[in-house]
Amino acid sequence: MLRYDDQVKMLVAVDCVVMGFDGQELKLLLIKRGFEPERNKWSLMGGFVRSDESFSRAANRILEELTGLTGIYLEQLHAYGNPDRDPVDRTISVAYFALIDITQYEKQLSNTYDAEWVSLSKVPSLIFDHNRMLRQARKEIKYKAANHPILFELLPEKFTLPQLQMLYEAIYEVEFDRRNFSRKVLSTRLLVKTDEKDKESSKKGAFYYRLDKEEYDNKFRAFLNIIPNPDKVI
Repeated sequence: MLRYDDQVKMLVAVDCVVMGFDGQELKLLLIKRGFEPERNKWSLMGGFVRSDESFSRAANRILEELTGLTGIYLEQLHAYGNPDRDPVDRTISVAYFALIDITQYEKQLSNTYDAEWVSLSKVPSLIFDHNRMLRQARKEIKYKAANHPILFELLPEKFTLPQLQMLYEAIYEVEFDRRNFSRKVLSTRLLVKTDEKDKESSKKGAFYYRLDKEEYDNKFRAFLNIIPNPDKVI
């Protein structure tokens, strides 16, 4: 049996940057590491790849083991291989990111390992190079949201225009004029107004909208004019 005996063996891990929107804030799913080094420090969802697993299968397994979450679409972000990124052993990490509607998965979240949603504006210092992974994931999401239909993965089936605006503001870290934002969004003709209103946010209430998915698949680029200077979002 052939072997690469003269080559250095390395560990391979996966780490998951899972972001969610609760209708008001953009949040990051974190967990406290259960072993040394960095025990009880905040961490992304991560673990080691088994010998019989692909990266994507390992990412889904680890995410389910730590949080109970299943059926989440994970997209590969980047590989991190700095020789001293893990003080114990030479470890390469393949990072993934995901965008989800928190309310859709709220009941599925397991308390076994105390995974917790933390506001992106209040993310603590994370272990190893996980802060770098988060920064790169945010950068990638800004780029992809300007060119692909991914932000609606963060929204429930019915949403208000203020909720949509808060989401865009959280992603791009800018403030939009309310009237101008509403005008641009409605001009796409890809949102369907319902007869229902959200009465919790204000006395007058805001109408719920839903995405016309069939039209959106064909014309999602109509949303690109919402983003100021999309070529500069990175």
